[in-house]
This record gives sequence, C-alpha cells and structure tokens, in this order.
Amino acid sequence: MLVINSSSHPGREREEQGLSHGVSSSGSIDFRYPISVSFALDFPGTKEEFHVTWGYQRHIPDGVMSCFSKCFRKKVASPPKHPIDIDGEVSGIQNVKLYTYRELSIATEGFSAANKIGEGGFGYVFKGRLKDGTMVAIKVLSVESRQGIREFLTEIIVVSGVEHENLVKLHGCCVEGSHRILVYGYLENNSLAQTLLGRGESGIPFDWKTRSEICIGVARGLAFLHEEVSPHIVHRDIKASNVLLDKDLKPKISDFGLAKLFPAHLTHISTRVAGTLGYLAPEYAIRGQLTRKADIYSFGILLLEIVSGRCNNDTRLPIEEQYLLEWAWDLYEQRQLQQLVDKKLEGGCDVDEACKFLKIALLCTQDMPKIRPSMSEVVKMLTGEMDVVDDQKISKPGLISELMGLKGRKDSSYPLSGDSKKIDDSSSGNVDESCATMTFTSIYDRSN
Repeated sequence: MLVINSSSHPGREREEQGLSHGVSSSGSIDFRYPISVSFALDFPGTKEEFHVTWGYQRHIPDGVMSCFSKCFRKKVASPPKHPIDIDGEVSGIQNVKLYTYRELSIATEGFSAANKIGEGGFGYVFKGRLKDGTMVAIKVLSVESRQGIREFLTEIIVVSGVEHENLVKLHGCCVEGSHRILVYGYLENNSLAQTLLGRGESGIPFDWKTRSEICIGVARGLAFLHEEVSPHIVHRDIKASNVLLDKDLKPKISDFGLAKLFPAHLTHISTRVAGTLGYLAPEYAIRGQLTRKADIYSFGILLLEIVSGRCNNDTRLPIEEQYLLEWAWDLYEQRQLQQLVDKKLEGGCDVDEACKFLKIALLCTQDMPKIRPSMSEVVKMLTGEMDVVDDQKISKPGLISELMGLKGRKDSSYPLSGDSKKIDDSSSGNVDESCATMTFTSIYDRSN
C-alpha cells in the first residue's frame, strides 16, 4: 500500500502534514494540491527509500499506481541525519565572494515582490542591482529546506570551480545566520522553457540559426563538464528550464544543485535518483547507476525539444504524438522525420540540417548507454566536423513510458515531465505554465 501525503505548501519539499490515504493498485487519487508519494524500493542487495512529487496535479493515473504497487515493497527507515556545518564548508571554498544579507536586501529593495522573477524547487529568485551597478539574479534558499542545504553546498562547490562561456557565472553567496543565498549573473532572456517552449509569445525570434547555436552551445558546456574538468562533472538535471539565455541568446547551463563529481577511474556511481522524469535516462531512473551517458540522454531530449519547438510531453496532442521521443522514433522509422521540425521554421530552415540534429538526438537517447556518443562527439556532429552515423546504426531509444506502462494510454491527464510554473533560476517575468513537472528524488544516497 502506498502512503500519499498532500499539502498546499509549494516547492519540492513540503511539511509532512495533511491527509494520508491508502491506495490500491487499481485506485486513483484526485487532489487540488501538490501530492507527494513516499515509497521504498528493494533492489537485489540494496534498499532505498524514494520520494516522488507531482506538481499541482489533480489526478495520479492508474498506470502509475499499478507500476508502484508491482515494483515497490516495504518502507525502509531513513538513516539519521547529521547536521551540516555550512559555515565551515563555505569558508573552505576558494573563489567565492561572501555577501552580507544587508547588501543583498538593498540590492533587491528588501526582496520586494516587484523584483521576484522566479520560484525554484528550494526557494525564490530575485533580480537585484549590486552597489557597483552589476545586475544579478539572487537565489534565496527556503529556510525550512534541509535537502536544499546540500544542494546549496553542491552548487557552490561545482560552479565556483569551473568557468565556461556556456555555464552560469556565480558571483558569490550569503551564509549569514539562517540565510542561504546564491548570487548569479543576471540573464535577460529567461530560460528555454519560458521563451521557446512556453505557450505565450516571447517575442524572441527563434530562427534556425539561433536554435542551432543554442544546441551547439549547450553541447559545448556539457562536453566541458564531462571531459575538460577534473574530476568530471555530471549535471543530472539537464532540461529546458535549466538552460538560460543572455541578452545575445547565448545559452548558459544552470542549476548545479544535483551535480555529481565523477572521478575518472570509475565506470559509474551508484547514487540516489534525482532529476526530471522525461529527461531521465531509463537505466539511471531504474537502477540508480549514474554515468555521463545519463546527461547525454537528457541532452538528446532537449535537442528534440529545440528543433521541434515543443516540450517532451504535451497532453493537448493526439495520443500517438504526446511523448516527443516516442513520436520522433515513430517518424524516423517511417522516414518522415522532417514532420517533427517546428512549423514556425518553414521557409527559413535547412530541413536536412534540422533532420541531422534530430538524428543526433536519437543517437543520444539510444537504449544502451555504451553506444550513445560522448558529448565531444556530439559537438563535432552538430558542427559538421564529424559525420552522423548511418541510419542502420541508430537503435531504438530507451523509453521510460514503456517501463511505467504508460505507452498508448487513453487517459492523458498525466504529463510525464516538462517544466514547472515559475522559472528556476534567473531572468525576468512570469509566464503561464507550459507543462507540469514530476521530480524523482530519493531520500538518501547509497554511495555515501
């Protein structure tokens, strides 16, 4: 039996208050508020407890309940949590400027609602102007968030140690008292989720040249993380809402709270599953074995979204077109891949090059991780320095919806993934919700 906790408090972590309900494998739940589901997963030789959140969904579909009832067993108690010496951790990190809370309060005019530009999973984002005139995006961690403190530290450690034109720039942080705040460079054009994939008109001309440069920029940023820094870095949450755009529409990868440092001598890391379903590589979502190929899978989904101009799940479409990766594979097998190219690009797009990008996306999402290309190879294919492999060598992608028994469902009320209501990390303005998000996060890390 699953235990469902509902709460009206927004964000990934919610106080465990509210009603509890027993749900059978054939049942379904209808709530007006965000729903969290706690359950335990028992793999051979391992036991791990998971926490899953449906963002503002009214209905948990029967198929998901059935999947949970078959896969998950008795609940395992979480290990005792040890307090984190965050002041000591931050003081030991080089290249990080420490701001006072007063400085940041002045920069945001008292964290006024007028300067609030987004809401992430663990707090809020404000636009601010430092006393030297620099415009910044100020990410304020919720005081109640315990898991968020770990992500806060991870983000500082990872971002402070790397610098690349396609990664967000960390100016500094504040750890005064109970305040946990990150200060980033301000990016004027929001995220891809809001500007390209959002339902409203952003006014940004996403022509083919712009889209191809965004694809190549994100690929270069990931290749840098995977291959040029030591230890290597696996982002774990590559998605449209974590790709931000500056005034020149240059892409910047953001939100390193889930990132993992990956020593070169390891083939994989067994770790908690974290990320957004729809972008999650199936082998990572099911077995918890993390490699750089999980990021490459996520990039493949993002590449499909950029070329098609739609999010990876859209329940407004006919059932066969709702899941973008499945639809792309069906069109590929029918040799009709050009149908996936965004209709807004008609007349101003090299269709052959767009189809080449779509084939690269399919290479990145192949079911077997070892045959997915590296990110440096992806960059070379995107830029024309390397030929894309023959069609016969592109194998079927890994489809998480098949694993969860959702393929072909007539009930389309369950969006597998997408992006939440508010922007995650930067920029300006709130827009209408484009897709709902399901976030998979386990409670503890087996590798620790």
